[in-house]
Amino acid sequence: MDTKLLELLVCPVTKGPLEYDHDKQELRSRSARLAYPVRDGIPVLLENEARVMTDEELGL
Repeated sequence: MDTKLLELLVCPVTKGPLEYDHDKQELRSRSARLAYPVRDGIPVLLENEARVMTDEELGL
């Protein structure tokens, strides 16, 4: 994931920052508790495509 692109992207739900998880190929929004997939290098920032993050993943 290009770091310059990551700086520009925000969560479509909260408009907050996203964190890139290279191993799982997803962008995470801690405030929305959602993880958006990155497919073939393209972020899919659709709420209905995101998965809900667990408390364990959030460190709670």
